[in-house]
Amino acid sequence: MDILEARPNNHAKHDEKLYRQWFEHADADGDGRITGNDAVNFFSLSQLSRQELKQVWAVADSKRQGFLGFKEFVMAMQIISLAQSGNEITADILKNTGLEMISPPAMEGLDEMISKGRRSPIKKGADSNAGTSTRAQLESAQWFTSKSTKKASLNSVTSIIDGLKRLYIEKLKPLEVTYRFNDFCSPILTNSDFDAKPMVMLLGQYSTGKTTFIKHLLRTSYPGAHIGPEPTTDRFVVVMSGPDERSVPGNTVAVQADMPFSGLTGFGTAFLSKFECSQMPHPLLEHITFVDTPGVLSGEKQRTQRSYDFTGVTSWFATKCDLILLLFDPHKLDISDEFKRVIGSLRGHDDKIRVVLNKADQIDTQQLMRVYGALMWSLGKVLNTPEVMRVYIGSFNDKPINDVAIGPIGKELFEREQEDLLADLKDIPRKACDRRINEFVKRARAAKIHAYIIGHLKKEMPAMMGKAKAQQRLIDNLDEEFGKVQREYHLPAGDFPNVEHFKEVLSGYNFDKFEKIKLKMIQSVDDMLGYDIPDLLRKFRNPYD
Repeated sequence: MDILEARPNNHAKHDEKLYRQWFEHADADGDGRITGNDAVNFFSLSQLSRQELKQVWAVADSKRQGFLGFKEFVMAMQIISLAQSGNEITADILKNTGLEMISPPAMEGLDEMISKGRRSPIKKGADSNAGTSTRAQLESAQWFTSKSTKKASLNSVTSIIDGLKRLYIEKLKPLEVTYRFNDFCSPILTNSDFDAKPMVMLLGQYSTGKTTFIKHLLRTSYPGAHIGPEPTTDRFVVVMSGPDERSVPGNTVAVQADMPFSGLTGFGTAFLSKFECSQMPHPLLEHITFVDTPGVLSGEKQRTQRSYDFTGVTSWFATKCDLILLLFDPHKLDISDEFKRVIGSLRGHDDKIRVVLNKADQIDTQQLMRVYGALMWSLGKVLNTPEVMRVYIGSFNDKPINDVAIGPIGKELFEREQEDLLADLKDIPRKACDRRINEFVKRARAAKIHAYIIGHLKKEMPAMMGKAKAQQRLIDNLDEEFGKVQREYHLPAGDFPNVEHFKEVLSGYNFDKFEKIKLKMIQSVDDMLGYDIPDLLRKFRNPYD
């Protein structure tokens, strides 16, 4: 059940030095990244057609980062070598090939070019496995700490993610800070938020197989994993790549600058004591981070025993995650009050949600049909969407499927469903960059609407007398004020925040200290959405388009 076939030594060791030399020559600015212009100049030496080189880039840059690191560069060279031997270029061209047996491609005139004038080599600190250079990462990290107001051209960035960082710092962050967006919606983004690996969160009642599901994908246990019929996972556990196996306490994780979890400090020490990071070296974790969650309990009494805002935490993770798996098992189809609130907190992330009916081999085919219908009925009452939610049926554990209960038809169904779910998971790293762009645009639109709301509330406050009464009136009639803002600025109603949550946060503020609407600042964000981001995507698209 391999999600990603990781091959650490994907080329012969005796070719390592040659590929390094070629990479350093192709990398014109020595930043450890082969951008589009670099590739066009270097790949042309292979004498392949433009259409073939377009396919080479598309396969090598499968994550659509807009650049090739050393690992991706080697892949490109291997694909070129196979193409020169008469092989057709496909997305799976390297899967069924002995990579160590592929000889370096013929690059016409390259040896002579290198001997005449060698490019500046990249620094030895470059992380060839991650596909980006340490130098480039450090430079982009400094943007978040620098006090300089000098703006840099987007032409100076060497990847889509770096471009988004630059746009955030120069155009979106000033708007968020001015109108206190971080207090109402989402904390200010940091460098690690942009560089974080894609995340998958698992939600469900206790004993639905969340921890087992992660172990099944990793094919091994991870530090801190506990499995049992009782509520064993009593904390949020982030399973991510690390140099060795260890568990890091939540308070430590939240203050580490290289991890995207600093925003969790807002939920207090009570939550951080129920949060930990489980690190281990694993090929899959180099591409995906998993978030294991406590089992959702049923009943109002059990909810009040939590010492932190469980729904708020799941909502925070939902914003960061690329995929959210809701796990059910055939004997736990009821959706409790807390589970209903949790699913409600996922509003706005419907495209990320997948439903998994786990442990389905515990019942026979006839019962499975009834259970599936009951689950769809339960979900229909909670998920307020006209579309039918995709439900994957299977038994995601290391035990063989129970053929006696489900029969041959059920076994075939399970295998096909498992393949579909794995295909969904495989797409996560490939779509990570697209997802970052999507979330960035979504955040920009939310921040803009937030600025309009805050500016409107400030405008409605009286100049002298009766400020306290006016503020309370605005809070009480906040839904009407949202309607006024929507009509005045022609904004979509679906993009407005939850009224009740907004009321709750507003009650702790003095409206008189809010900022007025600064149209120039909002226009800057509009320009970013209308011009800067499309230009950024155009710059880092396939250079052969």
